[in-house]
This record gives sequence, structure tokens and C-alpha cells, in this order.
Amino acid sequence: MSPRNNLTTSFVATLFVLLLMATTVFSGEPIDIGSRLELFVDNHLIDEIKGDIHRQLIKPEPKEVVFETGELWEGNTSGYYTVFQDGDLYRMIYRGWQHDEKMKAAHKEVTCYAESKDGIHWEKPKLRLFNWNGSKENNIVWLSPGTHNFTAFRDDNPKAPAESRYKAFGGVGSFGGGLVPFQSPDCTHWKLTQKKPVITNGAFDSQNLAFWDTDRKEYRAYWRYFGNGVRAIRTATSKDFIHWENEADLTYHEGTPTEHLYTNAIQKYFRAPHLFIGFPTRYEPKSQQVEPILMTSRDGTLFYRYADPVIPRSAPRDRNHNRSNYMVWGMFQLPDKPNEISVYGTENYYERTPGRVRRFAYRVDGFVALRGGAEGGQMTTRPLQFKGQQLLLNYVVNPGGTLTVEAFDKTGNVIGKSKPLSGDAVDAPISWSQKPDLSTGNIQLRFNVKNADVYSLRFK
Repeated sequence: MSPRNNLTTSFVATLFVLLLMATTVFSGEPIDIGSRLELFVDNHLIDEIKGDIHRQLIKPEPKEVVFETGELWEGNTSGYYTVFQDGDLYRMIYRGWQHDEKMKAAHKEVTCYAESKDGIHWEKPKLRLFNWNGSKENNIVWLSPGTHNFTAFRDDNPKAPAESRYKAFGGVGSFGGGLVPFQSPDCTHWKLTQKKPVITNGAFDSQNLAFWDTDRKEYRAYWRYFGNGVRAIRTATSKDFIHWENEADLTYHEGTPTEHLYTNAIQKYFRAPHLFIGFPTRYEPKSQQVEPILMTSRDGTLFYRYADPVIPRSAPRDRNHNRSNYMVWGMFQLPDKPNEISVYGTENYYERTPGRVRRFAYRVDGFVALRGGAEGGQMTTRPLQFKGQQLLLNYVVNPGGTLTVEAFDKTGNVIGKSKPLSGDAVDAPISWSQKPDLSTGNIQLRFNVKNADVYSLRFK
């Protein structure tokens, strides 16, 4: 081949590589995010990461003790707490139970009720529904079989009748080894919907739960079972809370170790209801110690599970006893804390003194951060299909840090560059030094991050 032909071939090859580089920046089918909030809790949005940048699990900050179980019918082994918001009121359902120093039950289990106007200060109303040691001056709402793991929720299904606006699962051996449904018009007066279990394939000595999935228009249940001798989690869906289908074991991303998981605490994240957020309790059979971890899902079955505990046994105290570190099922933005997500955890279980519930606080959307280190790095998203003319971010730029965003079109051309971001902002619109044309609703973003955290994004 002549030198001229060699030169021509080299030029064509180089041109091909350059064209390929330009087009591969925007590769794959766009992810349609519309105007919904997206968190960096998994790799779903991420196309490429370069440099000193990674997804960082965030631990919530311990706050005040909000609840103690010092009544005679409650006790040191009260547990399986459920907390949910109901209009301007916060409701709590939990099991009351007392054990002596030899860990023998001092009295039978009861289901109790408490309420709060702010999620911090709780009252135990004297409901006068059940007799306890000759008195009805108590907050007991259920005293029959099913109390061990009675787990309630407000049914947000718009077709739910008023008499079953609140629903619950309960039952272990009393109902033939399965979960039976309960219903209530007001969250205090409960009755069995039916005595026959509606879910039977499992090991139900745990907090098993269900809720109405507003995004998918169906009920979703999660419960414990044994698989190959390991405590694990199963799920199913239902249209009527009675007939359950699509039963399946939870699966996890490649490389996730096999661990005993006790309670699951799975719920929809109310700011981004397409996401499932779970706080399963990792259980060590030998010590019977527990610690909650974080997992997330986009379909309710396949989860990304993080290894580090979100509430270690040492944080803040009295959490390293037998089964003394469960997550409460529920999370919210409390009225006077708009930039926090409040969650709760139990402590002081099986001890002589009453059990406690402590509040913990996340930053809004702050379960996982896209964190740029001291050297800085880049994260490029997959192509995004969206609705809106503004890009809003939740971020923190530390002193000496930097955060900028670039936008690319389908051909890989840079069509927008943000001004440098600084400080601490939640759901803040970014300013552009080179403003992109967002009318196409189809772009790719690149985050340049150094000493900074990015938690979420959305278009508006």
C-alpha cells in the first residue's frame, strides 16, 4: 500500500474514532423521568463515573427520645412499631410486652396505640376498649390473637370503604401459621376481616407489613420467610387485600452477600413514590444482635442493598443488646422540620428499664449522596427524557469544593454549562452560564464534583 493510501486510511480511521466518541456520549435509550424527583440511591441514572467520586451511604443523625414504654401493660420488650401520618395527626401502633431478667414473658402481649401532633411528643389516650388487670384506663386496641406482630397502615386506596380505611396484618400460630387481615374505621376499633390466613407461605414471627401502592394502584405485602436456612423476605401484590398473587423472593444486585434479614421496614418514599426504601434488620443468630441497613428498589422485588448499618449498635446508646436496634416502620417531614426526613429506631430492648424509641434525622432525600472527594470526579448520566424548563438540585458544596453541571445533546455536543454552585440547597434551580435549550426534553448531564455531595435532581 502506498504512503498516500496509508495516510488516507489513517485519516478515515481517526475520523471514525472521533465520530464514534461524539456519538457514544449519548448512547442507549433515554430514561423517561418526566418531572419526578430522582435520587442517587442506585446506579439507575448513572452512565459513567470518572475520578474521585462515588455513591456514599449516609447515616441519619440521632435526635431526641420521643417515646418510652413504662406502663404496666407495655414493658421492656415492646416493639414492632408502626408510625404513619394521617392528616395533621401522627399515629403509632405497637406491641406491648414485658420480660423478666430470665427473659420469660411476664404477661401476654397487647396491641397499643399512641398519637402525636408533631411526631415528637406522643400521647397514650385512655381508650377504655379493653380490660387490663381490672381497669380499662389504657391505650390497648387489640388483645386477641395476632398481637405479636400486629402491623397497621392507613389505606390510601380511594375505593376502600370507610369501615376499612385502616388495615393491618397479624398472626403467627394462632391462625394456622399465616397472616390474617384486620380492619378499622378509626385506627382504634379493630376487628378481623376474616379468620382464614390470606398469606401462608412464610415464617411470620416478625413485623410483616402491607400498604397501598399509590403509584402502581395495588396492595403490596412484605413478610419474613426461611430460604435455605436463612431469614429472608418475600413479597406479593393484591387488588383487594384478600387475594394475593405474584409471590416472589426479594433479589439483590450482583455481589450482595447472603445475610439473615429480620424485619424489613419497606415503604414508598413519599417524595419519589416510584422508589421503594427499606430498612431491613440484619440479624446475627449467635448474638441475637441486630442493626438496620438500607436497601432501595424501583420495582419492589429487585433491591440494591448497602452493607454498612444506618444505625450502628453504638449510636447513640443502648442499642447493642439482644434485638435492641430495630427500625420503626415509617418516615416523614415533620411540620417544623421541612428540610429533614425523620425516622425512628428502638433501643433498650430486653432491659429492666422501659424500652425507648428515638428519632433520627436525614437530610431531605439524603439517604445516599453522589460524593466527590478531594481530587474531584465526574459522573455522566444516561440519556434523560424529561418535562420542564428548569433543572433543580439538592446539594452541599463544602468549603473549597466545586460543583458544576454540563448538558449534552443527542450528538454529544455541549449545549449548556452551569455557573459554579456553592453552599447548601434543597430543590434549588441552577443558573447557567451557557443556558441549554431544554425544549427537546432529551439530554445527558455531566456533574463535575469536588468536595461536594449531590442528593437528588428533578426538572420543573
